[in-house]
Amino acid sequence: MTLPMALNLTEVQPLPDHIATYFALCDEKLGLVPNVLRCYTHAPAKFDAFSGLYNELMLAPSGLSKYEREMIAVAVSSENHCVYCVVAHGAALRQLSDDPIVAETIAINFRHAALNARHVAMLNFAVKLTHASAEITEQDRQELRTAGFSDADIFDIASVAAFFNMTNRVASAVGMEPNAEYHTQAR
Repeated sequence: MTLPMALNLTEVQPLPDHIATYFALCDEKLGLVPNVLRCYTHAPAKFDAFSGLYNELMLAPSGLSKYEREMIAVAVSSENHCVYCVVAHGAALRQLSDDPIVAETIAINFRHAALNARHVAMLNFAVKLTHASAEITEQDRQELRTAGFSDADIFDIASVAAFFNMTNRVASAVGMEPNAEYHTQAR
């Protein structure tokens, strides 16, 4: 199977059992297999590393809600102009949101979204990390503490933002194509 990206790579055949099982679970829960996962099937060890870190950062217990983690993913991806991640995680953010207008605004420019002080501080930190990580100071961390984040939360904010900076660059570099279904979800 040719993979949904600009590179001429193919899925290993047969798929390892654990990946096939993972895909069946995705199809059951999401109604699709995200193309980003398909793109990693040319190298199962890379698939395992990517999916393992994604699951830990985005789904494991955290002081950050799933909604907050998706907010970071979308704001960072918007700053990086990553089509795949803005489309895919924008759909997830709309689904998790009580206000799809806010979710859409975050996908375009979070600075114009009607956000509370906690979320503004969180996204300002994530975007600063995106553009100038070497300039993060204790004052930046203290602003997050003042907004109600614990030090463990700050570590998670940094980790999610850093993960999406990496994945944005890979997705853009290899021309990953978002699943068409994402464009119409939660609209």
